[in-house]
Amino acid sequence: MFAMQELNSKINIIRGLLERKSLSKAEAQKLLGLDDKNFSLLFEKSLEIKEGVKNILVCGGAGFIGSNFVRHMLETHPNYKIVNYDKLTYAGNLENLRDIENNPNYTFVHGDIIDLELLNKTIRDHNITHIINFAAETHVDRSIHGGSKDFVMTNSLGVQMILDAVQANKIEKFVNVSTDEVYGALELESEDMFREDTPIMPNMPYAAAKAGGDLMCNAYFKTHGTPVIVTHCSNNYGPYQFPEKLIPFFIFKLINGEKVPVYGDGLNVRDWIHVRDHASALDLLLHKGTPGEVYNIGSDNERNNMEVTKMMLNILGKDENSIEYVTDRPGHDRRYAIDASKIMNLGWEPVYTREKFEQGLKETVDWYLANTEWVEALQKKKEEMNNWQESFFKKKS
Repeated sequence: MFAMQELNSKINIIRGLLERKSLSKAEAQKLLGLDDKNFSLLFEKSLEIKEGVKNILVCGGAGFIGSNFVRHMLETHPNYKIVNYDKLTYAGNLENLRDIENNPNYTFVHGDIIDLELLNKTIRDHNITHIINFAAETHVDRSIHGGSKDFVMTNSLGVQMILDAVQANKIEKFVNVSTDEVYGALELESEDMFREDTPIMPNMPYAAAKAGGDLMCNAYFKTHGTPVIVTHCSNNYGPYQFPEKLIPFFIFKLINGEKVPVYGDGLNVRDWIHVRDHASALDLLLHKGTPGEVYNIGSDNERNNMEVTKMMLNILGKDENSIEYVTDRPGHDRRYAIDASKIMNLGWEPVYTREKFEQGLKETVDWYLANTEWVEALQKKKEEMNNWQESFFKKKS
């Protein structure tokens, strides 16, 4: 009788240690002397520690890329638990995920990544095993003309708070989603591409704040062995993007019969990737990426702004009279180009290749035209949709 009570007590202690992730499955099995089958009978149901199942905290999951990632993960890994942790700033929009809000494996938590106490509580409450961070202030013009404080707080300090939470809660892997803009710019005539060992040389406040978070990730890995991966991705396009970015901004203006502003000569080059391809790359890195490494993500799809603009005019049946040339913005990087061979060596490849860019662009335009309720709801948020940006373009024209 006493032996049974002692065994039950030992099992309960180990269950508590597993729940707090203070003990690994292998360590618990060794302590109890149990094989996989009997261990599963005791612990699998209550702890949901089935082989390969992950409980993922998605920071910034209500934004453009984050919401597409959430949807991708629920579709691709139906047994995974997804906790969407988002501050819901102007660019965070729960309407992006309205169709999956009742999925039993999806939970939303309203929170700021700077709030370490709430981060830790959320991680413990949901037995989080992995974290991916999309939470960021991302609009370049806002960082130039609207002040940089929010960018530094979220993009640098916020990342540090997540790193502290990863350390405190023994998270298995943390992926910090960053940008190719931290590398600075390439010459327009050059054939060079950004590689993972390209020096960090940001030219704009937004990119500098993101670089601060990236460097903190590197420091935590080197100092503490924190299991963190950093990704640098090129320009994304696709559904659910907030209309301050080029493609949806142009779509909104063109469908309203307005002209689209093109900076300078329009020859600045960006490397475009479909957001669902970005999501699949991040999915792969959560599973196969090596902690301490940096991975570039891109689809080898360099296009200058005039080329993209003319494609959109053609798709929407407009001509070049719909273009309004405006003075170039300060510090406007001339060219970005991503060498993504490192992640491709892990087995990733984009669906929307360079050859399918126009198809992806048309599907994106069609999505905005078909989802009128989503579009109209954002149009009602006119003040948050860059009133200052509208006035800025008028001053520059």
